[in-house]
Amino acid sequence: MKIVTFQKEEKLAPGVLTDQGVLDVSAKVKTVPEFLEWYGKKKSEVEEFLTEAPLVQDAALGPCVDRPEKIICSGLNYQKHADRSGMDAPDFPLLFNKFGNALTGPDTSVTIPADAKEMDYEAELAIVIGKEAKHVKKEDALKYVAGFSPANDLTARDLQFRTKQWLLGKSPDGFLPLGPYVTTADEAGDPDSLHIQLKLNGELRQDSNTSDLIFDCATLISYISDYMTLKPGDVILTGTPEGVIMELDDKEWLKDGDEVEVSIEGLGTIKNTMRRL
Repeated sequence: MKIVTFQKEEKLAPGVLTDQGVLDVSAKVKTVPEFLEWYGKKKSEVEEFLTEAPLVQDAALGPCVDRPEKIICSGLNYQKHADRSGMDAPDFPLLFNKFGNALTGPDTSVTIPADAKEMDYEAELAIVIGKEAKHVKKEDALKYVAGFSPANDLTARDLQFRTKQWLLGKSPDGFLPLGPYVTTADEAGDPDSLHIQLKLNGELRQDSNTSDLIFDCATLISYISDYMTLKPGDVILTGTPEGVIMELDDKEWLKDGDEVEVSIEGLGTIKNTMRRL
């Protein structure tokens, strides 16, 4: 199943993407987190509802999760990225957060803040939680996953390192393109063995596999759940592989008009255009 949000009457509504269009489920639930909770508890009821849900064609998709309670990010979580950045791999997951204002859809423009000069991309696999998780064992962690999605953890490096706290460079408006859909876990394959790529204006810049993760998906979920209760719709960004601009000797930061495309094997593609006002 492919779970989405789409524009309906100037608001985002939850839906399920099919070959014919989007099945509108907003008569039953108002957000994707509500849909995931419903699906986790009453799967057969959801499937029956979908047989009669209205079909919307040519729907404009938004971020594939709306109103997550938490967006938790893992930094420096690919071994080759750590090596090329000249940093030691962390002993524990290096966690930070983004906020809901950063969410944007799979085909939107992202505005670069006026004083941000060092704009970077980060292709990432996003985990979307499907049911409440607390003190989850690693061997059980993937049972709590609704699905997975491509993401771009856009970062203004100069704002990120202005202070010792990363938040300012990570969570301006639109700094988390997410989508085009949540592919449910039963269709996504092994999340720790997925090909991940990023292209800048058609040029391949990041080309890796989630098998290079230092802390795999189950480890991240288990670790985080020991300290905070994960809820349906919560998003965990698993980190970015090598190939970000920050690693390069000759750095050409993202600029107005640049198109950034993130693809993950079997999970779809998002493409966003950078804009400077």
